[in-house]
Amino acid sequence: MTTSKYLIVLSFDAMSSEDYDYMKTLPNFKFILDNGSHIEKVTSIYPTLTYPAHTSIITGMLPKNHGIVNNTLFQPGKQSPDWYWHRKYIKRPTLYDLAKEKGLKTAALLWPVTAGANIDYNLPEIWPNKWYENQALVSLLSGSFCYILKLNSKFGKLRKGISQPFLDNFILQSALYTIKSKMPNLLLVHFTDVDTNRHLYGYNSKEAVDAIHRHDFRLGEILKATKDVGIYEDTTFVILGDHSALDEHTTININVLFKENGLITLDSNGELKDWEAYFSSCDGSGYVYLKDPHSSHLIKRVEDILIDFIKRENSGIESLLNRDQAIGLGANDKCSFMLEAKKGYYFLEKYTGSILEKVDESLIGIKKHYTKATHGYSPLKPNYSTMFAAIGKNIKKGGIIKEANIIDEGPTLAKILGISMENTDGKLINDLFI
Repeated sequence: MTTSKYLIVLSFDAMSSEDYDYMKTLPNFKFILDNGSHIEKVTSIYPTLTYPAHTSIITGMLPKNHGIVNNTLFQPGKQSPDWYWHRKYIKRPTLYDLAKEKGLKTAALLWPVTAGANIDYNLPEIWPNKWYENQALVSLLSGSFCYILKLNSKFGKLRKGISQPFLDNFILQSALYTIKSKMPNLLLVHFTDVDTNRHLYGYNSKEAVDAIHRHDFRLGEILKATKDVGIYEDTTFVILGDHSALDEHTTININVLFKENGLITLDSNGELKDWEAYFSSCDGSGYVYLKDPHSSHLIKRVEDILIDFIKRENSGIESLLNRDQAIGLGANDKCSFMLEAKKGYYFLEKYTGSILEKVDESLIGIKKHYTKATHGYSPLKPNYSTMFAAIGKNIKKGGIIKEANIIDEGPTLAKILGISMENTDGKLINDLFI
């Protein structure tokens, strides 16, 4: 099999296999689906979050093995935890590492967990999280300094912080510039327009559908750019999602339950003072961590508290997993338990207020943890898979693959570039190729 000289991977955050029907009504998505191959249902990882999923995509590994087990770091009591922004947290070789080793030119635009990565042209997804930081500073210090300066000078006026569609419009223009002026062999691009609008307005909202329509335009512009510079025939294009989303109406605050049972103590200001058990949210699921994870007495006490709560009417919890069960699904081996929410419910890390609280829709978009749809649930929930399609050299025309796992994408993307990604949890999607 001859390899592709160029590979462009476009991640459309929160797009689902359920979106295929609408995608087929739009010209550029339809072109990819008709003339390339696609996977009807891609099962994501657990928890189904952006940062763990994107790391699985480019390592072929489960979260427990690549190290990105949540979007955010475990920082009990911190009102705004830091995210897994930095490449240093990934325990395995990535697609862009292997490409660099082969002498290929690499670029990434807002691809998660790439701050500080060895990428030739890198605008990482990272934002200021301390009072003395600003966006320009953290971006410049975490990515390709001169490249980011150029992007901001040329297209920065398109942005309005992280508001959509302005952010993705900025990323589109940055991608077109990168294709035309840098011609990287590997280009990774992360678009978040659909994810943002599903969070704010709901899964099937007009706003989310409009965002899919904008993505079709963005895809068309990128296809055109490769034709303009004469690399279209040598390029393989991959469009993919990282997870789906589900509508919800109620938050579950397990740390309030722990506080009521004396496992969390607060100071006079209502801030976290100490904890024996702490719940770390993954939105639709979450980890229970114990300060002493080896204490059989504490494990039994916490388990009894959780089981008793789940027995309550409308607890909102679908299942309680012990550590071994969580590990078996690929999640963090440092947790003691994992909780899965029922459809319509999701978790916060609050330790004040009520255990169950209806989402105040008037605060959506104002209070950042209130949303109308979210993710992080088990990838085995019904109608909750994501999507993958490809077109280019050696990709079957009109090929339809029933199902695959998101961890299969890493070794498959590597093969497209003629790179070997070895000892992965995923396997090569052979049916994609001629």
